[in-house]
Amino acid sequence: MRRRGLLLVMIGALGVGACQRDPATREAAATASGTAAAAPAPAAPAARPRVVALGDSLTAGLGLAPDVAWPALVQQKIAAAGLDAEVVNAGVSGDTTAGGLRRLDWALDGDVKVLVIELGANDGLRGLPVDQMRDNLSQMIRMAKGRGITVLLLGMEAPPNFGPQYTREFRDAFVTVATEHDVAFIPFMLAGVAGDTALNQADGIHPNEEGTRRVADLIWHSLKPLLTRALATT
Repeated sequence: MRRRGLLLVMIGALGVGACQRDPATREAAATASGTAAAAPAPAAPAARPRVVALGDSLTAGLGLAPDVAWPALVQQKIAAAGLDAEVVNAGVSGDTTAGGLRRLDWALDGDVKVLVIELGANDGLRGLPVDQMRDNLSQMIRMAKGRGITVLLLGMEAPPNFGPQYTREFRDAFVTVATEHDVAFIPFMLAGVAGDTALNQADGIHPNEEGTRRVADLIWHSLKPLLTRALATT
């Protein structure tokens, strides 16, 4: 009963991130004859391999500094491991699996090697049909795999207020999707963090800095071998 109550609090409301980069320009250079000529435009830097974190507020890092959200912490781990890849935080507060599916094409722009899907909590909060959530997740995975992108699926728990059958079906949906599409899977991304007041913010929902570090550790454990293989095959 206590665990069910903690899960209800944890799923209560679930956070946004984006970044942009502008290209540089060069001034015109004088030729040896004294006439001015525009220098050729510099070659665009080669796109770095990407890890895209598609999620809600748990990925966006609601209530935390941008450099403490789990995608940023995973970026640090990638650098420490000597791997060449950038993590794109595509977390949007309050997003559902339907919302993630709608923006997936945009999110997969660039040289994406791994897609981490952290969505579903808000589907559970709203009591949306489980089969709809399952279909959305499946479509996202098919789209990513169709582009040769490796997928890591993060599981979530539903609040118990919709009854034990919904809670069970919700949990099983993630297992079914991961099995059917043969993708890497973490059953519960907040394992060991949810319900622990020392690891969560005052809202009792979103992990604090220490809680987020533990989430990043859990994700990195599964992500590292996937990214290493993906980079080795390019």
